[in-house]
Amino acid sequence: EDLGVITPEVEALRDGLNLPGMKVLQFAWGSADGANSFLPHHHVPNSVVYTGTHDNNTTVGWWNDPNEVNDTIRDFLRRYLGRDIGEIHWEMIRMAEASVANTCVILFQDLLGLGAESRMNLPGRESGNWGYRALPADFDHPSRERLAELTKLYDR
Repeated sequence: EDLGVITPEVEALRDGLNLPGMKVLQFAWGSADGANSFLPHHHVPNSVVYTGTHDNNTTVGWWNDPNEVNDTIRDFLRRYLGRDIGEIHWEMIRMAEASVANTCVILFQDLLGLGAESRMNLPGRESGNWGYRALPADFDHPSRERLAELTKLYDR
């Protein structure tokens, strides 16, 4: 399923106003045919690529939830990358950084490799949202160096 399908009218309005499109990597793997608009090889410069959004599970939580990621998605992602998946959050961060999208947004929880317990929001849930808080020590996390390396490598 391609969650990125928008009506031709909305697409024309977006493009006519030169507004960037959204490319959410967690949405890219629903079908294994390579046609999904969220797949990195379909990104365009006038877009913003995200590992996920505030309304999604963290990447680690997404990957570990059998209701969100099944064997077909796991296999497609493995084939797409051409290797076994180690740290899924860093695989997605690398894809986002390597994208031709002009802007790249990495969720802080993904940088830290946090699971579903750190999810920001569950749309439609009346309470219990927006409780995640970063701790001061999180800003001195070893992921800083990894992110800096990828950011330099991909000229972000």
